[in-house]
Amino acid sequence: MTMRPPARALQPAVAAPVRARPRARPANTRARLYVVLMVLALAATVLLVRAIDLQVVRKDFYQEQGDARFLREMPIPVSRGTIFDRNGEPLAVSTPVESIFANPGQVLAQDERLAELAAALGIETAVLRQKLEQHRDKEFVYLKRQLNPDDAAAILKLGIAGVASQREYRRYYPGGEVLAHVLGVTNIDDHGQEGLELSFDDWLAGKPGAEAVIRDNKGRTVEDVELLREPKPGRDLTLSIDRRIQYLAYRELKSAILERHAASGSVVILDVASGEILAMVNQPSFNPNAHGGAEASARRNRAMTDVVEPGSTMKPFTVAAALESGKWTPNSKVETSPGYYQIGTFTIHDVRNHGLLTLTGVLTKSSNIGAAKIAETLSRESLYDLFHRFGFGESTGSGFPGESPGLLPVVAAWGPVEKATIAYGYGLNVTALQIAQAYAALANHGRLRAPTFVKEARNPDNAIVDPQIADTVVKMLETVVMPGGTAYPQAVVTNYQVAGKTGTARMAHAGSYQNRYISLFAGIVPASAPRLVGVVVINDPGGGMGGPYYGALVAAPVFSRVMDGALRLLDVPPDNVQHWFAGGPAAPASLPRPAAAVDDDAAEEVP
Repeated sequence: MTMRPPARALQPAVAAPVRARPRARPANTRARLYVVLMVLALAATVLLVRAIDLQVVRKDFYQEQGDARFLREMPIPVSRGTIFDRNGEPLAVSTPVESIFANPGQVLAQDERLAELAAALGIETAVLRQKLEQHRDKEFVYLKRQLNPDDAAAILKLGIAGVASQREYRRYYPGGEVLAHVLGVTNIDDHGQEGLELSFDDWLAGKPGAEAVIRDNKGRTVEDVELLREPKPGRDLTLSIDRRIQYLAYRELKSAILERHAASGSVVILDVASGEILAMVNQPSFNPNAHGGAEASARRNRAMTDVVEPGSTMKPFTVAAALESGKWTPNSKVETSPGYYQIGTFTIHDVRNHGLLTLTGVLTKSSNIGAAKIAETLSRESLYDLFHRFGFGESTGSGFPGESPGLLPVVAAWGPVEKATIAYGYGLNVTALQIAQAYAALANHGRLRAPTFVKEARNPDNAIVDPQIADTVVKMLETVVMPGGTAYPQAVVTNYQVAGKTGTARMAHAGSYQNRYISLFAGIVPASAPRLVGVVVINDPGGGMGGPYYGALVAAPVFSRVMDGALRLLDVPPDNVQHWFAGGPAAPASLPRPAAAVDDDAAEEVP
C-alpha cells in the first residue's frame, strides 16, 4: 500500500522574496560629464574671447570693414552763386540735375539686364558693357551725368541693383550768346573755365559738404548717419553789366556785321564816373548753354584779347601831349598842304589837301599830316609818357582772364618815322577796352580808372593829366560830330552833344599791310557832362571785296544807335535840345545817313 504524503507536503514550495540589488554605474560616466562641462566652458571662453576681440581689441578694424561694405561718404553738392546784372536780372543760374552712377561689379552680375539699362541711358549695350568692364575693380563709375530729374527717375525705376543717382547742378545762361563772352562757361563739374565764371570761380563755387550714409546692396541710401562737413553754397555776384544795354549793343553790332559782310567786331560801353562796364559784346558769338561745338574763334572775348592798330582814334592823345607841352593851343596852326608829307623816304598822305589847319582842325578833319607834324615838335619821351599814362601798353586791370596788354613800343625804338606814325595810330596795338578806358579818362577830367565788371566795386581813380587839358580835348572832339567833321552826321545822337573820333586802319598780315581795313569809332556822351563812353571796332568790312570801310560809315552809326537807346534807358537828361550844335537849329527828329558820305579819315600805310 502506497502511502501519500500529507496534503501540505503536496503544495508547491513558495520562494522567499528576493530584494533587488542596485545596478552599478559605469565607471566613466562622471568623467564624461566633466568632459562635456569642460567643452562647454571652453566654447564659452572662446566665444567670450572672440567677442572681446571683435568688440574691443579689433573693434575699429571690423567697424571699418563693415562700413566699407555699407557706409559711404557722399558729397553734398552746393549750388553755384547766381550772377546778376546791375538791376538784379539773373544772367547765370544753377539748376538741379541728376547724375546716374553704378557699381560696375554689381551691374555686370546682372548681365541679362544690361540691354534694358543701356536703352534707358540711350547708349549701345556694347558701349555700356565695355565701360563697366573697364571699371570693374572700382565701386563707382558715372553712367550719365546732368540728366533732367524726371529722366533720371525713369532709369532708377528699373530697380537694377548697383545703379543710383546723385544730385548735381548745371549752369544755365538765360541771355545765351548775348553775354557769352563776358560770363564765360563752367565745365561739367561746375567749375569756371572762361570769362567771369573763371575770374570769380572761388567766390561763386562755394564748398561742397559731405555726409556718411548707409546704402543697401542696390546702392540706395537707407540711412543718413552723420554730417561730416557742412556745405557752403556759392556766393552771388552782381555785375556792372546792364542787360538792356548789352542786348541793344549786341543787336546793333550783329546787324552791322551782317550788313557790312564784316569778319568780326566788338562794342564796349563804359560808365565815365565809375569805370563800370555797362556792356561788352562781340561777333561772332556762341551759345554758352551748348558750347561744345563752338569754334575757338567764336569763343574769344575780342574786346579784351584781340589787338588792333587804333588808327586815328589815337590822335586825341597826340593833341593832349601837344597841349601839355605848352607849345600848342587849340587855335595853333599847322600846314598840311599839299596833302602829303615826306619823312626821309616815307610819305604820309591825307585823303585830300586840307591846307592850313588849327590844332582842333587836325581832329575835325582827321589829318595824318597834321598829327605827324605835331609829333615832330614833341620829344618821343613826352609822347610815350602820355600814351602810357592813358593805359596804352599795359593791362587795364579789369581782372578778366586772358586780357591782352597791347603793345606800346619802347621809346628807344622810336625813330622819326615811328614817332610820326604812332602819333596817328600805327605802330602800336591796343584792345577795344583800352581805347574805351583812355577816352573815359579824357571824359573824367583827366582821371583814369581801371574798368570793372563788378557793380559798386572799390575803384579809385588816378589823375594822369591836367583837368583843363582833358576838358579841352573833349571840347575839340565835339567838332568831329558837327558839320564838317569826319563823323557827321553818322555819329550824331539826337538831342545830345557828342564828342568822338573816327578811325580807319589797314589790317596787317605777315609783316605787310593789306587792302583790308579796321573801322573804329570812340565817343563820349553827353559831351557837356560826360556819362558814357562807347567804342566800336569792326574788322574787315566788305571782306576784302570792296564797299564802305571808313570808320564814319561803318562804326559810327553803330555808336549812334546804341547810345541813343542807352541814354534813354538810363534816363540821362538831353544836353542839346535847343541847340543841336553851336549856333545851329534844334535837332531834327531823324538824321540823314547818306550811303555815299565822304570820310576824311585816311587809312595810312606804314613801312
